[in-house]
Amino acid sequence: MIILGLTGSIGMGKSTATRMFRRYGVPVFDADAEVHKLQGPGGKALPAIEAAFPGTTGPAGLDRQKLGAIVFGNPQALRRLEKIIHPMVYQVRRHWLQTQARARRPLVVLDVPLLFEGKADRVCDATAVVSAPFHIQRRRVLARPGMTEEKFRQIVSKQMPDREKRLRADFIIPSGLGLAPANAAVERIIRCLHGRKARQWPPRQPGWKAGWKARRRVHCAP
Repeated sequence: MIILGLTGSIGMGKSTATRMFRRYGVPVFDADAEVHKLQGPGGKALPAIEAAFPGTTGPAGLDRQKLGAIVFGNPQALRRLEKIIHPMVYQVRRHWLQTQARARRPLVVLDVPLLFEGKADRVCDATAVVSAPFHIQRRRVLARPGMTEEKFRQIVSKQMPDREKRLRADFIIPSGLGLAPANAAVERIIRCLHGRKARQWPPRQPGWKAGWKARRRVHCAP
């Protein structure tokens, strides 16, 4: 089973790309959606979040405004939150991969916003980044409710620069030129990965050194 890691900075159009993969029948694991489940009503992460940040949860789940006011601009608080959420997402992701492998899926996509930052690319056979020019990214993000220029700049500053992601990724999906070029890029990725030998799943025996150092860059004919 080939695992494609999909990433992209805020406002780059990653959600549109995942919908394209799904239309071609490729299963997608949405890390952000899983985080929302963990933090929603009855979510498994709520007790630990409440213990670490009292008063931020309730019957409706996480109060994002209250928690945001605590962790925004506070690296230590953000790390405490990540230590709660990330292991839980990892367990859900692993179970999802097992399920897809049992279903004999030839290709799956891991949609992870911080794919490179969190080193999740180490479990992938190939990676793709959704990218658009900065002025388009900025316009998209500032159009979101409650977004300000300051928030946008702070979010971008915490993410790996788009240029570096493009250099690291095996594939680039352009999202600033309309839907057709993006869809063509998705089609090309699926064609390129079809029939390739998977290297990351199922996991190797203990002692096998997984990760980006163990895999070679993917090259395909135009």
